[in-house]
Amino acid sequence: MKASELIARCLENEGVKYVFGVPGEEILDIVDSMIDSSVRFIPTRHEQGAAFMADAYGRLTGRAGVCLATLGPGATNLATGVADANLDHAPLVAITGQAGRDRIHKESHQYVDIVELMRPLTKWNARAEMPVVIPEVIRKAFKVAEAEKPGACHIEVPEDVAEEEAAGEPLSTERPRRPSPDRQALQSAARLIEAASFPLIFAGNGVIRGGASKELRDFSRTHGIPVVNTFMAKGCMPYDDPLALLTAGLQARDYVSCGFEKADLIIAVGYDLVEYAPKFWNPERKKHVIHIDFTPAEVDGYYQPVVEVVADVREALELLNGLVNSTPDSRPRRVCCFHWMRL
Repeated sequence: MKASELIARCLENEGVKYVFGVPGEEILDIVDSMIDSSVRFIPTRHEQGAAFMADAYGRLTGRAGVCLATLGPGATNLATGVADANLDHAPLVAITGQAGRDRIHKESHQYVDIVELMRPLTKWNARAEMPVVIPEVIRKAFKVAEAEKPGACHIEVPEDVAEEEAAGEPLSTERPRRPSPDRQALQSAARLIEAASFPLIFAGNGVIRGGASKELRDFSRTHGIPVVNTFMAKGCMPYDDPLALLTAGLQARDYVSCGFEKADLIIAVGYDLVEYAPKFWNPERKKHVIHIDFTPAEVDGYYQPVVEVVADVREALELLNGLVNSTPDSRPRRVCCFHWMRL
C-alpha cells in the first residue's frame, strides 16, 4: 500500500471521523486515500476555517480534531486556528503537505519550513521523513494532543513520502489511567477549607474537559461554597443556583470581583491562567489558593498555591467532598455573605 493509505488507516485507528481542509496538489494522495476509508474529508473555503473547525471539534468532544492543508500558503493559513487550539487547550492535529525531499534543502516553489513555523504554536510537531515512521508519528501526535493539558500537534508529510510504498500497522490507542490524588495533599486541602471563613471555588476549563461538573456541584452544595466559573467552564454550575456567582474573565470590576475580594480562600479547580490572569483577582498576592488540576500549577507571582492536588479533577473533587467536615448548616454565614452579590 502507499504511505497515504497508511495515513488514512492510522486516522481510522484513532477514531477520526472528519478531516477539515482545503485540497492541494501536494496532499492529493492523502485526500484520495481517505475516499476509500471511513474518514470523511470536509472541504472548507479557507484553511483558517478548517483549523477553527478542528479546534471546535476537539474542545466539544475531547478527541483531537484534524485539519489538512497543502504546503506553503495552505499551511501558513492554518496557523491562527492551530495557535488558538493550543492556547485554549483544545486537542487538535494539523497535517500539512510539503515539497518533495529532493528540493526542501534549497529555495523552491512555495517551500516554507512549516515544522519550524509551527514549533512555538504546538505541543509537538514533526516531519514524516519516511513511510516507516508514519504509525509512530501519527500515534504520538494524537497521544500528545489529547494528553493533559490538551493542545495542538502538527505533522508534515512531503509529497514524495505520501507516494511511496509503505509497510506497517497502526499502533495501539489504549489510553493510560489518570493519576489518583495524593491523600496527604487532599487532607491538607480539606483542613484549609474547614478553616476558611469565606472560601470560593474558581472553576476553569479543566472541569469541563474532565467531565467533573457533577462532582463540582455536589462539592459546592454539600459545603455551601459559592462558585465562579471562567468562560471556558460555562455550564459547570447552573446559572440559577443560589451558589453560582456566574462568569469571570473580563477585567471589569463587577460583583464577581467583589466575590474574589471577600474570599479568604480560592479553590481553583481545572483553572488555566490564560482564562483569567490571577493578577486581576489576586492583585495583592495575599489570597490562599488550593490548586486542583491534572497538572502542576504554572509559575506565576500572583498564583502561588498553598496546596496542589495534581490528579484527575473529577476523582479529586469526589474524594475531597468526603474529607471536608463542614456543611452549609454548620457555617450559615458563608452563603449569606455572598448572597447579596446575586441581587
